[in-house]
Amino acid sequence: MQDPHWLGLQGRAYAVTGAARGIGQGIVQALADAGARIALLDHDAAACEETAAALRAQGTDATAFACDASDPDSVARTAAAVHDALGPCAGLVNNAGILRPGALQDVDLQEWNRVLGVNLTGYLLTARAFAARMRDNGGGSIVHIASISGSFPQTRSGAYSASKAGVMLMSRQMAVEWGADGIRSNTVCPGMIRTHLSAAFYAEPGNEQRRAAMTASRRVGETADIANAALFLLSPRSSYINATDLAVNGGMDAMLMDMVPRPGFNDTAPRTATQQ
Repeated sequence: MQDPHWLGLQGRAYAVTGAARGIGQGIVQALADAGARIALLDHDAAACEETAAALRAQGTDATAFACDASDPDSVARTAAAVHDALGPCAGLVNNAGILRPGALQDVDLQEWNRVLGVNLTGYLLTARAFAARMRDNGGGSIVHIASISGSFPQTRSGAYSASKAGVMLMSRQMAVEWGADGIRSNTVCPGMIRTHLSAAFYAEPGNEQRRAAMTASRRVGETADIANAALFLLSPRSSYINATDLAVNGGMDAMLMDMVPRPGFNDTAPRTATQQ
């Protein structure tokens, strides 16, 4: 049986934004399983506390903090409160994000700026606040949750793709500027992941099979797939990985030519559990 502490996260403190639901919730659960102490940050205070309480019931040192990642004052107050409660964090996961639909021709400018404020500027604000304390403690690891949409445009989604592309480049810039201080910065770029936000996509009969067929692994991803990647990048096991974008998408970005109809050549049928 695999040692749950092989990553070396046990007893260390980590902060996760957007921790109340979805991918963030999956990451904090994985951190709890690894024995970490966790600061959960989310704008939804009630949902954040509910998730933290569930972790505490499992024996995890988990504390919820209400935080608006796009508000500099909120981020500064929260980072100070996390430090007071848990001490210096060994790592930060920037995961808070929003999506507002709209074609570029007519997307509302306020909505555009709101998405950039949370998804991009919010990552900068949070990273700066926590990096200052990491620097004083000899370094740390920052993992930004980006998206495959940062490399391939997700149409009619307003500023979402632009924000995620910005996160990827900003992460590399952080790595270069802060690497000498012992701070690493990497991104995890999810593909199709099943969360509460995407549940409606799978309600239509046959849609999950069609989506699965667009990946080399022939399946839709789960939050645990992203959590596993994030924990590795947080851990000392990845100490020489810096300025990297890690795609976690089941090989979706390698499937372009297989999506081109070629009778007798294509094989995009979903795999059964035993075949995976």
